[in-house]
Amino acid sequence: MTTKNPARRVLISSFLAASAVMLGLPLQANAADTVLLNASYDVARELFKDINPVFAADWKKNTGETINVNQSHGGSSKQARSVADGMEAAVVTMNQANDIDMLADKGLVAPDWAKKFPHNAAPFYSTMVFLVRKGNPQQIKDWGDLAKPGVKVVIPNPKTAGNGRYTYLAAWGSVLKKGGSEAQARELVGKIFKNVPVLDAGGRGATTTFTQREIGDVLVTFENEVNLVRAEFGSNFEVVYPSISILAESPVAVVDKVVDRRGLRKQATGYLSFLYTEQAQDIIARHYFRPRSEAAFRKYNANFRQITLFTVDDVFGGWKSAQKKHFDDGGEFDKIYQTK
Repeated sequence: MTTKNPARRVLISSFLAASAVMLGLPLQANAADTVLLNASYDVARELFKDINPVFAADWKKNTGETINVNQSHGGSSKQARSVADGMEAAVVTMNQANDIDMLADKGLVAPDWAKKFPHNAAPFYSTMVFLVRKGNPQQIKDWGDLAKPGVKVVIPNPKTAGNGRYTYLAAWGSVLKKGGSEAQARELVGKIFKNVPVLDAGGRGATTTFTQREIGDVLVTFENEVNLVRAEFGSNFEVVYPSISILAESPVAVVDKVVDRRGLRKQATGYLSFLYTEQAQDIIARHYFRPRSEAAFRKYNANFRQITLFTVDDVFGGWKSAQKKHFDDGGEFDKIYQTK
C-alpha cells in the first residue's frame, strides 16, 4: 500500500532508521560508514532533514570520515522513554529539559549535561502561539479565549508531548504573570482542556488533526510549526500571537551509554557542536526556530514577532518541580482531565 501523506512517509522512514540502528545495521549507508541516530521530537523533522546532510558534508571535509545521521521522531517525552528502554540513539534533541533530566536520572546522560554545550545545551528555542482558520471566526486573541464555551482547541497530550506541556504551562503561567492566583490558573487550564476534542500523542499528530482532519477552531503549537503550516497551506490559516507566552528551549545531549559502547563520542559531540555554527544557525532560523546566533536572528528577524516570554524556572521553579506538580501521575493535569 502506498501512502500519499508526506508526514506518514517521514514517520515510516524514521521508524526504519531507528530499528536498523538498534540492530546495529546502518540504513542506506556502506557497511564501513559511521551511523548516528538522533532521537528527536515531533515537529523538528524538517529541520534535521536539512541540517544532517550539511553536517555530514562538513564532517567529511574536516575529518575524511563518511557519516550518516538517521532520525527518529515522536512526542518528546515518548522519545525519551524509548531511549531509556533501549533505543540506540547517540544523541537526543528534545524540546524540554525534563526529558533529558529523566535520562540523566537513569544514568544514560551525564548529570551535568546542560553544561556540556552553550546556552544550557539548547542551540535554539521557540514559543507557543495559535493557528486559527482563515478570518479567525472565533476571534481568538489570547489564552482566555481558548476557554470560551464552544471553542474547540487542538493540543497534544501533555503526558507524552513537550508541545502539550508547554501549552499547559503557558496558559497556567499567563494567569500568574498577570497577577492571578493558582486557583484562577487552574480554572483557566481546566476550561481549556474541556474544549480539547482529542489528545494526540505528539505535536505533528495534532497539526494533522487540525489541518487535514479539519478538527478544531485553534491549534496551539510551536511558533515554527504554525509558520510551516502557513507556508504549506497558504491563506487557509492565520497565526495569532497571545499577549504573553513561554520560552520553549530545545535542549540536546549526548547519550553517554550508547556512544561509549559504540565508539561514537567524537562524532556525537561534533554533531551537537555543529548545531551552534553559523551554518546550522542559519538553517535553524530558516525553519522558524529562534537561533542563538545574533547574526542569524538579525537576518531572519521578520520571522520572529516580538512577544513577552516567561521561563519554566521563573514561574514554576524549574522542570522537575513542574513535572512533579503538574504531570506526574495524580498531578494537576490528571485531576483536571479526569473531570472533563
